[in-house]
Amino acid sequence: MSEPTLELACALIERRSLTPDDAGCQDLLIARLEKLGFSIERLRFGSVDNLWARRNQTAPLVCFAGHTDVVPPGPRDKWTSDPFTPDIREGLLFGRGAADMKTSLAAFVTAIEAFVAAHPDHPGSIALLLTSDEEGRAVDGTARVVERLKAKGDGIDYCIVGEPTCATRLGDTVKNGRRGSLSGALTIKGVQGHIAYPHLARNPVHLAAPAISELAATHWDAGNEYFPPTTWQISNIHGGTGATNVIPGELTILFNFRFSTAVTVEALQGRVQEILDRHRLEYDLQWELSGRPYLTPRGQLVDAAMEAIRTVTGITPALSTSGGTSDGRFIADICPEVLEFGPVNATIHKLNEHMAMSDIEPLKAIYQGLLTSLLLPRATDR
Repeated sequence: MSEPTLELACALIERRSLTPDDAGCQDLLIARLEKLGFSIERLRFGSVDNLWARRNQTAPLVCFAGHTDVVPPGPRDKWTSDPFTPDIREGLLFGRGAADMKTSLAAFVTAIEAFVAAHPDHPGSIALLLTSDEEGRAVDGTARVVERLKAKGDGIDYCIVGEPTCATRLGDTVKNGRRGSLSGALTIKGVQGHIAYPHLARNPVHLAAPAISELAATHWDAGNEYFPPTTWQISNIHGGTGATNVIPGELTILFNFRFSTAVTVEALQGRVQEILDRHRLEYDLQWELSGRPYLTPRGQLVDAAMEAIRTVTGITPALSTSGGTSDGRFIADICPEVLEFGPVNATIHKLNEHMAMSDIEPLKAIYQGLLTSLLLPRATDR
């Protein structure tokens, strides 16, 4: 191998970094960053390894963010090669993390190396924020690092998260935001009884049915230019003892909102409770907020990404806020412009995860182009 990004990606894939175990990935990257003059902060919270590395202390600060942990590979015998032994065949790089997101991490570092070699006295600063807790609970990872930076009064001007965002070819999609995630655990209370004597019981399934219908049909918001309308979705429902002759005493419903910037957490919670109360239900309701939505509209970071991608790939990417949550939701608390860009996501979390070899150096070139656009002023701007 003669391509530095590929070599580093393979070295990372070889490390069995099942969440939340970093397995030495960050040490490998730190060794490269220290040679470039980065100051290194190793931040371990619980069983999670985090890294905050920064070069220079001047504005603007451009941060690359990502995770070294990967999801379990599943049955080894279902893979065509060992998931932690990088395998190159038919123009593809196979291995757990090849697309999500060890190749992105390698491209971050080699892009920084190339940029610093060309511009050793560049204005502004470059940072790298890494965690080994993105694929798991995501409690002691990026969220904790952001809390620490915020407490110190440190902010980030621009952040690029290396999540795999592309649908069919490198460069076709940039994520400029993500929906928030709000979950609820709802217990509707009834009175258990013999099914032959319904007058002596109160069936919580029957009681809840009209409210469920209304919640599913409610227009929560209209979305906006970047987000689809918010919907209420049941993920699990359970009631009864398993017997056919017992009216259940309780009905448990787990539900979730993937919501946009067009509505607030408080508005969603208030409206749900208003509907339940109006239907005169006796209930317990516990809420869990996994993340608020964030949005980076067209501006300097999005425009720089579009330009870098067009220059390297010749295509104009679509802006999207689809998909699940990412650590961008935490970073947005201290950074006004956050976007996600990385490889094609067709095989992430799947057996035989892979990435096209032909995409690896272009990915690095795009990240390097972002540094150039954000840190080096154009002649016309001086």
